[in-house]
Amino acid sequence: MKIGPAHYCFAALHFARSSGNIKRTVFSIQIHMIKKLLPACALLLLCSSAIAQDPSSARSAALLHPPKGVPVALVVFEDLECPKCRVDSPLEEQAAKAHKIPLVRHDFPLPMHKWSFNAAVIARYFDSQSKDLGNQFRDYIFQHQPEITADNLQSFVQKFAAEHKVQLPFVIDPQGKFAAEVTADKELGNKVGIQHTPTIYVVSSRNPQRPVTEVTDSSQLFQMIEAVQSE
Repeated sequence: MKIGPAHYCFAALHFARSSGNIKRTVFSIQIHMIKKLLPACALLLLCSSAIAQDPSSARSAALLHPPKGVPVALVVFEDLECPKCRVDSPLEEQAAKAHKIPLVRHDFPLPMHKWSFNAAVIARYFDSQSKDLGNQFRDYIFQHQPEITADNLQSFVQKFAAEHKVQLPFVIDPQGKFAAEVTADKELGNKVGIQHTPTIYVVSSRNPQRPVTEVTDSSQLFQMIEAVQSE
């Protein structure tokens, strides 16, 4: 049989179709393999992230504990000038009260805030009169936070003191004791690895495998406390 140009064209067309089918098959196999590998890649990334966070978690576990004789506590690092701290503070108090656990507040004044360090020092003065009075002052500052500036902070302090019949000394912190306490809290936060305020932890002595749980979503605060208490 004589092979003419038409036969060559037919053969070429058949080869092209076959090549196209092969390419589509290879492409389908590649897509299938990618789909299979994606969950493994995601898991690897998650594990890598967890490993990267381990040092911070270990530091938190070593440095943060419930008060003596208490199995579970709520620990908060806050800045009195921080708007989110203002929003979350009532929720933290409600959660601690509802679950009958102590609320441990640490000062972590951020450098960009002009009056938060001074307010924290003054809160320590009121703590020295009574812990309850100090917490009332913090709540009062949060309540009036939008109105407060570095220039008028003292007028709010005087108003609070007058309302609670507390005589303010001429110099609130003559030896720098209260400022040192605020600085010590800030240094503790730095050791823990605090990156933002508020940073909220549920700390527990119930489970050695998970002594510290960070609350990254304040709407889940109640559920997270209950989960830790049930361990």
